[in-house]
Amino acid sequence: MTGPLARLAGELRAEGGLIGDTLTDAPGGDVTGEARSAEYALIVEAIREGYELHYGDARVVRTDDRDLALLAGDRLYALGLERLAALGDLESVAILADLISDCAKAHAEHAPERAEAAWDQATAALRGAH
Repeated sequence: MTGPLARLAGELRAEGGLIGDTLTDAPGGDVTGEARSAEYALIVEAIREGYELHYGDARVVRTDDRDLALLAGDRLYALGLERLAALGDLESVAILADLISDCAKAHAEHAPERAEAAWDQATAALRGAH
């Protein structure tokens, strides 16, 4: 079975474009752990990859171009939220949208540890919501 990061890389590769040209062949480090479905795992990994492109070390998209990394991160945030909205899961959309906002605030305030705590809280909330 293919993991969610490998699936995400495959989808981005199929889209092509600038992001498709930056993908690694061996993504690793899925963060989802237990997810209620493969679709939810992919969604959370897309949001996490977007976060990593903004603030950390991306696992799927690899580029030294900071502007492209930010654009790719935004694209992955949108991909995850769009897929949740298509599932009609507005509660999870709110959880992940708040997570994105909380992480941006934490990093703007030079408190990356708060961003990691926000990730822990959000993933726990997602597990509890379903």
